[in-house]
Amino acid sequence: MNNNLLTDQLTYSGSSQTATQLHLCSYTPTGVTENTSATFAPLQSALNGSAVNFLQVKGLQNTAEIEDVCTHFGLDFLVSQDILNVKHPTKIEDSDTYILLILKVFRFSEEKEDIDQELEQQQLCLILGNNFVLAFMEHDTDFFDDVLVAIRSNILKIRHKQADYLFGVLLNSVMGNYRTILSTISDSLEELEDILFTTHTGNDVGVHIQMRRRQYLRMKKTASPLKEQYGKLLRLDHGLLHKSNKVYFNDVNDHLQYVLQSIEICKESLSSLMDLYISNNDLRMNDIMKRLTVVSTIFIPLTFLVGIWGMNFKFMPELDWKYGYLAAWSIMLLVGVAGYFFIRRKKWY
Repeated sequence: MNNNLLTDQLTYSGSSQTATQLHLCSYTPTGVTENTSATFAPLQSALNGSAVNFLQVKGLQNTAEIEDVCTHFGLDFLVSQDILNVKHPTKIEDSDTYILLILKVFRFSEEKEDIDQELEQQQLCLILGNNFVLAFMEHDTDFFDDVLVAIRSNILKIRHKQADYLFGVLLNSVMGNYRTILSTISDSLEELEDILFTTHTGNDVGVHIQMRRRQYLRMKKTASPLKEQYGKLLRLDHGLLHKSNKVYFNDVNDHLQYVLQSIEICKESLSSLMDLYISNNDLRMNDIMKRLTVVSTIFIPLTFLVGIWGMNFKFMPELDWKYGYLAAWSIMLLVGVAGYFFIRRKKWY
C-alpha cells in the first residue's frame, strides 16, 4: 500500500465504471431548483448561499471533478483521498467548517435470485457544512431518490429545516438500508433452520450458511464501528449541529442500535445453524453406519458358511448329497432372516 502522505495525486481505488455525474438540489422554504451536470463548473453558479444545497456526486472516475468539488467547499486534501479510497473504514471526522462521515451501503446483486445473490457494497461519503450536504457514491443509484421526492413535496416541512436535518435524514436512509438487508438475511436464516429440522436436508445447505455468514460479516464490519463513531457525533459540540435537530439524530441512533442488535441476533443464529448442520451431518453419518452395520451383521454368518463350503476338501458329504444345494440355500436364508429379526427385537435398528 502506498503512503498517501507522499503523493499529491488523487486516485480512485474502486472498480466501478460509472461516469462521474453531479446532481445539485438547492432548496428554500419557498422553492426548489435542481441541476445536473458531468462537471462541477456549471453548478457553481447555481449554488445558493441562502439555501440548503444538496449535491450528489455519483461515480468517482473523474478525480479532477472530485478535487474541484472538495476545493470549492473547503475540504482538506486528505478528505479527498478518503472519498476516493473505497476501502476506507467507517469513520466520523469533524473540523471547524464541516463534518465527514464515511460508511458503506449495500444491495443484492441482480445476477442471481433471492437471498442467494451476492451482497454488493459501495462506499458512501456524507459531508455536512453550514448550508450544504455532499454525498459521494461509487455507482449511479437511486439510493436517495426518496429524499429528493420529500424535498420537492416539502414532506414534514423538510425545506424549512437546516442542513443538519437533511444530514440526519440521509443517515436514516442508510440505517433503513441496513435494516432491510439484515431483515432479509434473518428471514433466510429462519428458512435454513426449518430446512435443517426436516428429515432430508440438501447437500448445499452448508454452502448457503457460509454465504449468509459472508453477508453477515460484511454488515458487521460496516455497522459495528458506527456504534462508537456515531456516539462521537452525538457528543460533538459543533455549531453545524443545531440543538433543535438533536432529536432526529437520536432517532437515527435508535435505528442504529436496532441494527446492531440484529447483527448480534444473526451472529447467534449463524452459530446455532452451524452447530445444527454439523449435528445433522453426524446423525446422518450415524444412520448410514447403522445401516451398513446391520447389513454386515446379517452377511457375516453367510460369508462364514460360504467360506466353509468353498474350501476344496476332497471329502465333503454335502457335495454328494442330492439336496445339498437346496439345504445350503435354506440354511443361509434362515440365518439371514433370523439375524434380521434378532436385530429388530433388540431395537438396534
